[in-house]
Amino acid sequence: MTMRKISDLNKQDLIGKYVLLRDDFNVQIVDGKITDSFRIDKSVPTINYLKENGARVVICAHLGRPKGEYNKNLSLQIVADYMNIPFVHDCLEKDFLHGMKNGDVVLLENLRFYDGEEKNEDDFAKKLSQGFDLYVNDGFAVSHRKAASVSGITKYLPSFAGMLLVQEIENLTNIMQHPKRPLLVFVGGGKVSTKLRLLKRLVTIADKLVIGGAMGTTFNYARGYNVGNSLYEPDMKQDALDIINMAQENNCELYFPLDKGVGKSFSSDEIRINKSIDNIDDDDVIMDDGDKTISRNAELLKDAKTVIWNGPFGVTEWGEKWGKASFEFAKTLAQYTREHKIESIVGGGDSVSVLNVCDIMQDINYVSTGGGAFLEFIQGDILPGIDALVENNIELDL
Repeated sequence: MTMRKISDLNKQDLIGKYVLLRDDFNVQIVDGKITDSFRIDKSVPTINYLKENGARVVICAHLGRPKGEYNKNLSLQIVADYMNIPFVHDCLEKDFLHGMKNGDVVLLENLRFYDGEEKNEDDFAKKLSQGFDLYVNDGFAVSHRKAASVSGITKYLPSFAGMLLVQEIENLTNIMQHPKRPLLVFVGGGKVSTKLRLLKRLVTIADKLVIGGAMGTTFNYARGYNVGNSLYEPDMKQDALDIINMAQENNCELYFPLDKGVGKSFSSDEIRINKSIDNIDDDDVIMDDGDKTISRNAELLKDAKTVIWNGPFGVTEWGEKWGKASFEFAKTLAQYTREHKIESIVGGGDSVSVLNVCDIMQDINYVSTGGGAFLEFIQGDILPGIDALVENNIELDL
């Protein structure tokens, strides 16, 4: 069975129906303010479609990791206020449903205040589903989770994919199956161990793969370079060497950091010094890729047709000084995209945040809402949330 979409439904199918809509509102909040509303904003088309077609829309989502307990700092009240919609203080509350009218939209409290959500408990999924006519998953960024509100609930309600979820699947599938070549992939972030399967997948499909950030530091360590007192994974040495061998076997050109921005302690206040990778001292702390690497990356973009970027190259939350490699790369990527020289795809929370800070989100061809889901999808994994929609066969009672 193919995955059903809400676009397959018409107004007669939706009018007066109680719709439980799963969105991803796990947004960045600093000092009580939403600092990155990207995921909320991307959810609007599906919400409006349901609203305009007369559905009674109840949004469920999560924020942070409250571990099954109420935490006022992780309440979704702030998101409801941002969206200017009513808020229900318990995600299992049902009494409010009777007062809803066609086109109304409300937001439920954080699903993860119940431990049954992350544990994918059947009883929690069943209680959550009660009172609703159909379920819509529009949270691509959570679709790699086996959670009650993502996969478990589809056993109890006719289930459909929202517009954002469909858009993510179609765009990423097209990019991975039919990329314009040369395909150049940049991967950064902290740990090789969390992206090992991704790297093994990428060397089989990319023409060139650039590994930066702390991951690049681990690869440089594996290649015999001193990495000082820096973040790296010594136990991943053989895995890194295996990736290098796999790349050679698949004719994928690999690139690593040529130099690094270093200080003497892991602090944003440190003086930044650029050092080549063969000149790192034992007491150096690597916190960003260096200037020669920044220039090299910009040069590589000139010959690419499709560029995928996931993961920062430095400590971007500390601003330009220690996020220089990421910010400069993002700006160059946006420029080449604006000039129609490349097709650009960016995924992962930290990379997307860089785009947001640089105010260039609109210049990238496709920005995915997914972090882990983005990685797992381009690895070729079957995401539980999507698989549950494909398997669902409950008919909508019209």
